[in-house]
Amino acid sequence: MSYKILSKCPVCNSNLSAVRLKCKKCNTIIENDFELSKFSYLSTEQLNFLEVFVKCRGNIKDVERDLGISYPTVRGKLEDLISALGYTPVKVKDENNAEVLAKLEKGEITADEAIKILKNN
Repeated sequence: MSYKILSKCPVCNSNLSAVRLKCKKCNTIIENDFELSKFSYLSTEQLNFLEVFVKCRGNIKDVERDLGISYPTVRGKLEDLISALGYTPVKVKDENNAEVLAKLEKGEITADEAIKILKNN
């Protein structure tokens, strides 16, 4: 029986490293200090979200539908995943509907641009 490799220490929650590999066919054993992928350190929940996100080709609406969660929840999980991978999430300010309509009334944006912005909010 195979088990998922542990990536966090059960005592102190620090990252673990692999030090021994074994071939199941010929029993060759290799010992060293092997690096695990940054994906190995993601939680099961983060890995599941990442899988759905990739399956949906990054389309947040499809992720919402697939997971049965709201747009803000998807964005929050995505920000959490980005941070867990060691990157700094870029905060994107969503314009509210009133701001978009005000820009449209002033002629600062076209109707098509307003529709696109509102669909992305």
